[in-house]
Amino acid sequence: MDKQRTILKELSLSGTGLHTATKVKVTFKPAEADTGIQFVRTDLPQRPHIPVTPAFLLSQDRSHRRTSVGKDGFEVHTIEHLMAALAGMGIDNLYVEIDNQEVPGFDGSSKSFVDALLKAGIREQDKPRQYYAIKEPIFLEEDNASIMAVPSQDFKVSYTLSYDHPMLKIQFKELCFNQEIFRDEIALARTFCLEEEAQELQRKGIGCGASYENTLVVGKSGVIKNKLRYEDEFVRHKILDLLGDLYVLGQPLKGHIIALKSGHLLNLRLLKKLDQQRQRYSSAGVGTNLAVEVGEELDVTQIMQVLPHREPFLFVDRIIALEKGKHATGLKNVTINDYFFKGHFPGRPVMPGVLIVEAMAQVGGVMMLASEENRGKLAYFMAANNIKFRKTVVPGDQLILDVVAGKIKSKTGQVHGRALVDGKVVAEADLMFALVEA
Repeated sequence: MDKQRTILKELSLSGTGLHTATKVKVTFKPAEADTGIQFVRTDLPQRPHIPVTPAFLLSQDRSHRRTSVGKDGFEVHTIEHLMAALAGMGIDNLYVEIDNQEVPGFDGSSKSFVDALLKAGIREQDKPRQYYAIKEPIFLEEDNASIMAVPSQDFKVSYTLSYDHPMLKIQFKELCFNQEIFRDEIALARTFCLEEEAQELQRKGIGCGASYENTLVVGKSGVIKNKLRYEDEFVRHKILDLLGDLYVLGQPLKGHIIALKSGHLLNLRLLKKLDQQRQRYSSAGVGTNLAVEVGEELDVTQIMQVLPHREPFLFVDRIIALEKGKHATGLKNVTINDYFFKGHFPGRPVMPGVLIVEAMAQVGGVMMLASEENRGKLAYFMAANNIKFRKTVVPGDQLILDVVAGKIKSKTGQVHGRALVDGKVVAEADLMFALVEA
């Protein structure tokens, strides 16, 4: 299992902001596990900390053509090249002390940051890395640009660049990432703009610190006063920006990102969608750190240490038998006070079949997550097959929920559930879960 990483020792760099042209010093300092990436504004008396998470992302209206974060009115701008370096080098936890409002641009790539991290040294920490695995496809488009995120076992990027310019013809690059590939293929790629854009951007207060040395300015006949490091350096830099933008999520990704002409605006819209998906799946997941003994009964208080469900959506009153990873039996006392009887149906109360299936799934979640190898994971209810309802369940019934494991793997689990009243099967189904790190 991959471990979280930080740096071994403190290290400082000084440079100039690409957009503000201000002098700035950054100091990298080791941080404890689970700290994440945090900026510290040392030029301000409060020394405010700004965590790099989607919650503190500034809108593109306030941060045009760059990626920035802010909290309580304190801001740090143009963080994408640094964030790309941290993503590419696998740094999870770091304090970045900064004495101005913009990260230095250096040569317009991530090279200086990568060199600094390697000089500071990288060390593993005691806790595992918490990846976010994309659960379902996300697609966004705007004008002629688009970006898509789909599930994948690894982190992969496919990017197509296409400008209406003779020097920026169609370029395509696809990479599965590790530290070496990032360092050799992406980190050195520099930011660029069109010659006709440059003066207009500076009149708007954008790119005031840009020069021919730190920005590839593309004229009609080629790059002005500079040379390309790669023939396809432009598409490589677009991938660099994308990596930095997505690392604002606060954890590394497992998924395939497919982009066409995407820039910061679409990248950050995708970031927000990924964060929403992560929150939705997290709130729907079943997770536990509760130590459970074989055969032990669990009362409702202990069940709530395993399941995130609460009234009115908790449908297990007690676990009366448990064999971790193999078998579990739960109990649900059905009463006229259960909220669903108000509408299902007035004058003839019947427990909805879908809730009987949900009750079986909750018992299945407890069974799977009680195993040592699954402790601390989340179980997501993915599918129900072969569902059969044989008898109605009404107030006064005691529902016995019996679940037996089928195929249980490291990432998925299948169970067969039966619901019984007075020893007779009233419903049964095959249920499937996804098991992921919390």
